[in-house]
Amino acid sequence: QVQLVESGGGLVQAGGSLRLSCVASGIIFSINTMSWYRQAPGKQREFVAYITSNGMTVYADSVKGRFTISRDNAKNTVYLQMNSLKPEDTAVYYCKTHLGQNWGQGTQVTVSS
Repeated sequence: QVQLVESGGGLVQAGGSLRLSCVASGIIFSINTMSWYRQAPGKQREFVAYITSNGMTVYADSVKGRFTISRDNAKNTVYLQMNSLKPEDTAVYYCKTHLGQNWGQGTQVTVSS
């Protein structure tokens, strides 16, 4: 069974920071490209970032320069460091294997102005 458990969300003021974590099980974590997505109320789920097995990263233009994705294979965990947060970053954040169809429960990020 694939299990993806996101954590680290919360309520912050604009300009603040959060670090999200996603712990994966039921997959061979070290060979998987891992992705973060987000979904705001009334909007489609959108891609945020991914990190490959060898550490190469890709970011959506909307978060480039503000967010950093990283991974710790020994802990089966992928992280998303979120700096300079904006109200438009408010969403539920999910992790996923890049090519897979399994999602975690998500973690809520709310940024107030």
